[in-house]
Amino acid sequence: MRLCVLLCASTLFISYNVVKAQPQHGYRITFADKRGTKNFDQPTDLLSQRALDRRTAQGIALDSLDLPVSSLYKDSVLALTGGKLHLTSRWFNYCVILLNDSSKIHALDGQAFVASIEYVAYHSAGLHKMSAEAVNEKFKSESVVIANDQNKGTGTESFYGATWGQTRVVNGDYLHDRGYMGQGKLIAVCDEGFSFVDANPGFDSLRRSGRLVDTYNFVKATANVYQEGTHGTSSLSTMAAYLPGSYVGAAPLAQYALYTTEYRDGEQPMELDNYVAAMERADSIGADIITGSIGYNAFDRPSPYQLEYQDINGHSTLVARGANIATSKGILFVASAGNDGLTPWKYVLTPGDADSAMTVGSVDINKNIAANSGYGPNSSGRTKPDVCLVGQPAAILNSSEVPTVAAGTSFATPQLAGWAACLWQATSKANPNRIRNAITQSASLYSRPDVHYGYGVPDFGRAVELLDVKDTPALPSNWISIHTNPIKDDLRIHLNQTHTGNVAMVVTDISGRVVSREERRIVVGNHTLLLPGSHLSPGLYFFAISSDNRKAVLKFVKN
Repeated sequence: MRLCVLLCASTLFISYNVVKAQPQHGYRITFADKRGTKNFDQPTDLLSQRALDRRTAQGIALDSLDLPVSSLYKDSVLALTGGKLHLTSRWFNYCVILLNDSSKIHALDGQAFVASIEYVAYHSAGLHKMSAEAVNEKFKSESVVIANDQNKGTGTESFYGATWGQTRVVNGDYLHDRGYMGQGKLIAVCDEGFSFVDANPGFDSLRRSGRLVDTYNFVKATANVYQEGTHGTSSLSTMAAYLPGSYVGAAPLAQYALYTTEYRDGEQPMELDNYVAAMERADSIGADIITGSIGYNAFDRPSPYQLEYQDINGHSTLVARGANIATSKGILFVASAGNDGLTPWKYVLTPGDADSAMTVGSVDINKNIAANSGYGPNSSGRTKPDVCLVGQPAAILNSSEVPTVAAGTSFATPQLAGWAACLWQATSKANPNRIRNAITQSASLYSRPDVHYGYGVPDFGRAVELLDVKDTPALPSNWISIHTNPIKDDLRIHLNQTHTGNVAMVVTDISGRVVSREERRIVVGNHTLLLPGSHLSPGLYFFAISSDNRKAVLKFVKN
């Protein structure tokens, strides 16, 4: 039986070094109510100010789902069973506990505050006793080949390097060229593990700028997410990595939270609890977008079972319900379609079936569907996947700064999350529904969606137009250009001035900080303007010019 996969087209091989420990049993205990919990008098006791600001901006009020579980009930469960608390869920009003002796769960029989008890996990070596030193070949076949070190010319391709193909297919450079690179948006990434993110130079910009705002390992109950494999690393790279000239992700200036939710030694229902807990944490810190390259259709422990097609109806599984709640809280939820297109199951996985999820399939660079990309619709008839991005294969970073390629919806999905962050940055009036609608309406098959592509491949330039963004900077025409890009020292600008007058010029770095500002009076004619650039540090910059009624923004790289 094929089980839930970390969404990549690879054969799974796992080997664990296990420290001797007692088995542990996982139970989900749902409570009858929220007796004695906090009220709404102090909202910042419930959510961060950023989360409250997101709610206010979208007109979303606090409700009972924002209240925590009852401490009285939780403590009673632990006292009666002698169990260890794994996590709690305020949205679904339950806790998950771990027991060494499964018979102790019967201490909760007949307790009025307990609504239900579900057996969700069995760990033969104890969940929190697994060695961190795992020999992981699970995704070995993903990394197909090292990208060729091609000679780069000037222009857009020279900036993106290995990601140019997957960027231009969706017209993502339209957003970057206008300065929209995810600034101010917070993306929560739910995945297996993020090994090497703490060391790979491709993530230096993310780490050193303080934009990595939160990490948590919901499997091991620790903040360390860097010892659970590289699947999350590869997914993250398609958004967050920043190595101009070699590899540039979709949203290299966004903020990120990294959450490990996925086990590496089989599939268990408690992974759904981990995923929901990550969604709730993302909500509480004020995330704008949640993206997950994980999905489910079957479990092998504690009792093997497989979902039926009718179960993926968009609102029944725990994680689909969680995705819908996250959206109701003002978060854009992005999910993988999965790679089961060639299996008897063939459909999208959950939470990719969720009504409110933006579900992503995989295409190649020519927009041909990947044969193994999960089919739609969900069993309620909703179009799935919603859109497709390049994942057959996608350029990624893994253990080093050298780009590789890997295939699967795992790597198409986070690209959409990144581009959505850039798109959302373009207008303060957007909400998840407007962003989702603009993306789907921009897609190549919007008027004729099908079960493979959904609405097709999005065009983010068109999506900006659909959002009716009024303040998008115009791209330069033949009246203004940069002589050589990237630059080594000074910046040489070619200007065709049609009226004598003042010209204002501003150079900003990728954080928006002004590094130079100048105004000159220039007569009619063609001119080469020389602006000092030797003092600039290597990196990406934006040159903005205003002359009469003409404005333009040009992007350049300093080597």
